[in-house]
Amino acid sequence: MEAAGIAAAGSLTGVLIWFGGVAGVFGVCAALGVVAALLVAGLRVPALAAPPQPDAAPVAAGLGASVRLALGQSRLRLMLALLTAEAAVVGALDVLFVILAVTVLGRSQAWAGYLNAAYGVGAILAAPVGVLLVGRRLGVPILGAALVLSGALAAVAAGPGLAGTVVLLTLAGASRALLDVASRSLLQRSVPAQSLGQVFGLVEGLTFAGLAIGAVLVPLLVHLGGSALALLGVAAVLPLAAAAGGRALLSLDAQAPVPVVQIALRSTPLFAELPAPALEGVAAALTPAEVPAGEAVIRQGEQGDAYYLIAAGQFDVVQDGRLLRRCGRGEGVGEIALLHAVTRTASVVARTDVTVYKLAREPFLTAVLGHAATERQARTIASGLLAADAAREDDPQATDAADPG
Repeated sequence: MEAAGIAAAGSLTGVLIWFGGVAGVFGVCAALGVVAALLVAGLRVPALAAPPQPDAAPVAAGLGASVRLALGQSRLRLMLALLTAEAAVVGALDVLFVILAVTVLGRSQAWAGYLNAAYGVGAILAAPVGVLLVGRRLGVPILGAALVLSGALAAVAAGPGLAGTVVLLTLAGASRALLDVASRSLLQRSVPAQSLGQVFGLVEGLTFAGLAIGAVLVPLLVHLGGSALALLGVAAVLPLAAAAGGRALLSLDAQAPVPVVQIALRSTPLFAELPAPALEGVAAALTPAEVPAGEAVIRQGEQGDAYYLIAAGQFDVVQDGRLLRRCGRGEGVGEIALLHAVTRTASVVARTDVTVYKLAREPFLTAVLGHAATERQARTIASGLLAADAAREDDPQATDAADPG
């Protein structure tokens, strides 16, 4: 979606400059901003988890905790530095598009938009490849995408003409999209689930700092050596970062767990619609547990604190001493109390020894309520279970039929 926005914005900018000058671009962007504000003005989203406690830490303290977390772990410093370097290249490109169009290619200002659109088209073309990265080792794709991006920018400095420049910027857009997806996915694997919000909030701040650094870097390089030096200087940013941290990056990738349990999540109806990166995040938040036969993992009347995905074995779901149903591998239990904010409606007792994956309340609600299709699916499943349980209460024979012995 981001790539499509870049491509559309670049094309629109070129057309607006061609017909009405630069002022038309600012006017249309202002109008789009108003439209965006109106679209979200009436949006009301319920909290994904329990409301914060009165003594919750203020924003400044939360930011300080994020910084301390990053400074205290070399793996986080490495990934944050890489993402900041990537943002610096993107910020530089925003200025380079103008220089390439007007100074290097000798075209009208409108071509700054068209070159930007070519960059966005490349990112669109790379989207299917980015999806394939989920669940795989990412060190080599990150380094490869960084080198391809830098190589494309360096080749533009050689003056390949209009057609060659468009092709190379398309390649740069594709490699940058892959670099971004792979880097953020590896960062997600490297951070504890409870710290993801803090770390990615810090990433956004560093991203905008990187954009500013890149935008300032280009005029400085142009002043020192012209547009060719500016292109080569920007092209050198990521290779220098790779030279400094490439070995550590590969080591981090080798140590970071690849959440292969996501395959089981994909086969679970509740998570079937969840996008691949979000699915990997859920998988990383799962905690395996063994439940011996006869032990209750959920007790009727208690507060709901987790969802359980069954990997092996069987559970009996019992309400007021009556068996409602049995659940086995590939099914999950515990979603009703979490979605409806009620106490547990039934007990879940291990009929055999059971292997489960536990997903705590907050990551469960964040994943489910943060994706419309998954939320609809989850509420449909929960409502169906409640209706079936109510029907069994009214029809004892149905309860008996649910118990094969």
